Amino acid sequence: MKIIFMGTGTSQGVPVIASENKTLDLSNPKNWRTRTSAHLEICGRHIQIDAAPEFRLQCIKNDIRKLDMFILTHGHADHIAGMDDLRRFCDLSPLKTVDVYSSDEGLGRIKSMFPYALKGAPMQPGYPCFNLFKMPGEFQPWDEVKIYSEPLPHGPMNTLGLIFEGEGKKVAYFSDCKSISERALKLSKGADILVIDALKFKPHPSHLSLSEALKYSAEINARRTFLTHTTSAIDYGVVSPTLPKNCEIAYDGLVVEL
Repeated sequence: MKIIFMGTGTSQGVPVIASENKTLDLSNPKNWRTRTSAHLEICGRHIQIDAAPEFRLQCIKNDIRKLDMFILTHGHADHIAGMDDLRRFCDLSPLKTVDVYSSDEGLGRIKSMFPYALKGAPMQPGYPCFNLFKMPGEFQPWDEVKIYSEPLPHGPMNTLGLIFEGEGKKVAYFSDCKSISERALKLSKGADILVIDALKFKPHPSHLSLSEALKYSAEINARRTFLTHTTSAIDYGVVSPTLPKNCEIAYDGLVVEL
């Protein structure tokens, strides 16, 4: 099993346009973060989680060549805007389509933004074509892989928390959330990898703060925790030494193999 952190930044990216933040060490490449997305390889299958605005460049940088399933956690622009670039994976598919899973909210956003990709077949050669499915709470897309999903609060909407099981391993992915439900906590207990939202130090109405994320990490007791969706308040070189031994700040291009 392998997880590739393609992007680990917030909706504005890091650093922010015209920012006056002078405390972020921009000589450290781990402080340059595109919008959050991840690629999971499990039992020979390739699952993409979200498509940031930089999705095409993220795929090229991380040499992403295969895709068996796409999951949209929610319909905010920093997670959905790159979906048009799934067209290349449609091209590479025998059926010229990509299977896309999301919540009702996410599917509605896809329908409003990409109606030309919902015709059952590409409108023209090279166009994207999505097969839309509502993400179930539990399902087995392939014999050796099980995926659980759970709605987690994200301001006035919900985002999908995801737990993946396969190869005797467990990965929990909780980005863009303010809290983690009891079911999600139970399903993720003892995960090999926990990926969790950690926006900044101060509390935020729709995201976990650093301290809140670390509290959940201790409760879940994952072997390794990776903090994602971080703002420019989180300087990699400054904050990393202060974290518990099993916790790390994710950065663009990080690859973790289990």
